[in-house]
Formats: sequence, C-alpha cells, structure tokens
Amino acid sequence: MLSALFAISWDPNIRGIIVVLCMFLTLCGGTYLVIGTNLGARLGILVSVAALFGWLATMGAIWMVYGIGLKGREPTWKPANPISIIRDGTYLNSAEVIDVPIKVAAGSSPAEVAATVKKQLEAEKWVRLDDADPRRGQAAASADDIIQNKAKEFAAGEYLTLSVYDRGGERSPKINESLDFLAFFHKPHYALVEFAPLLPQRAEPGRAPAKPVIDSSQPHRYLLMIRDLGSKRQPAIFITIGSSLIFGILCWLLHRRDRFVLANATGELNSAKV
Repeated sequence: MLSALFAISWDPNIRGIIVVLCMFLTLCGGTYLVIGTNLGARLGILVSVAALFGWLATMGAIWMVYGIGLKGREPTWKPANPISIIRDGTYLNSAEVIDVPIKVAAGSSPAEVAATVKKQLEAEKWVRLDDADPRRGQAAASADDIIQNKAKEFAAGEYLTLSVYDRGGERSPKINESLDFLAFFHKPHYALVEFAPLLPQRAEPGRAPAKPVIDSSQPHRYLLMIRDLGSKRQPAIFITIGSSLIFGILCWLLHRRDRFVLANATGELNSAKV
C-alpha cells in the first residue's frame, strides 16, 4: 500500500488523473449534492448536467473566438509537393514557381543568375520580405528545419539564408481590410526561401567565428513551402457545437417536465370525475 502511494505521489501521469478525478467529483458532485437535496435526485441530475454542458458551450465559444484553451495544430510552413528544393534558379520555371523561363548569358556567374531570378520573381508579384519582418523569421526557421532535418541538404553552418519571398494567402469574403472575421476562404499561401552554400571555415580555439563567405562557384538554392493553416480552433468548435446540442436537448427536457408538472397541478391530465 505504501509503495502504491509513493507511485501516485511521483508519477505525473497517475497524479494528474487523480487530481482531475478529485476536481470533477468535488465540483460536479458537490453541485449535484446541493441541487439534489432541494430538487430531488432525478431533477437534480438533469439540472446539474444541463448547467455543466451550458458552461462547456460557453467556454468552447470563448476558446473558439480567442484561439485559447484546448487547441489543435498550429499554423506552420511545409515543403510544397512534388518539388520543394530547386538547386538552380534556372529551373524555377520547370518547377512551376514562375511562368517565364530564366534567360541568362552563357558563362554567367551564380550571383548574376540570382540577380536575374530576383527581378523575375518581383515581376511575377513575389514579395521580398524585409529582414525585420516577423514573417521572414518564421519562414526562415521552418526552412532551416526542412533543409537540415527533413531534406538533409545542408547541416547547420554550411549555408546562409539570403531572401524570403511571399505570395498568395488572400482571404475572402472581406467587408473591408479591418473587418474580415467572415473571411473563411483562403487561397494557397507560398514562401520561397533563397539560400546559398558557404565556403568551409576553419574554427580556431579562442577566436571568434569567421564571417561566413558565400561559395560563389555554386548556384543559389531555392526552397518552396506552402502554408498549412493547421486546426487551432477545431477542438473548440467541436466542443461548442456538441455541448450546445446537448444543452439544448436538456433544456427541452426540463421544459417538457415543467409542462407535465403544470398540467398535473391544474388537473388537465387527471381531471376528477363528478
């Protein structure tokens, strides 16, 4: 018995389950005990359960509006299919990133090819995000995870993120720019991350790391990502809808019972025979 108590005290999973059960029995059970002593066992449980699901519907609506409480998957960037990494800017047209092929002179350096690609991207309404834009930092962080862990294109410190381009993601319908809470439809949102390999640097003990130098002999790479909107408010929506339905049914049952009680009290159901 003592060992079981020690296990409950130290195991966070078992302890969490017991805390939740005690809370439920104390709050819900205590509420039912008070209501049941005044209204009776059957009516007390009906009123208590209706109040519980009414509270759940209210909390679910608050979670749904503010995006708090029980949440689903957060929005994130994912590699686009079927092609995500383009290892040369001249292949962006083949990967359907841009509509017009990149035309450069024979013997052009990778930097010149990258400059031509930049002009074409901006001409086709790809927006280059400023270095201080939070969206750039989020897209670059997601790109680092894809490049290093999923695609294993480079390891950390072997490349440098140069630019992040953004396109799409418009929402509709909108009343105006500031009133868009009815904009439930989204167009695909894409991000194109430009990165370049670095020259190997020799690390010397006791000295600051050398400034990264781009390898001018290798072409710049491009990572195409698509925005996954996630399901942040989905659990709250399900809780709100389900709890509201159960709350409505329980309220109808209470109303139906009140009608029967009123009919019995007025003698409409069991009229006395003269």
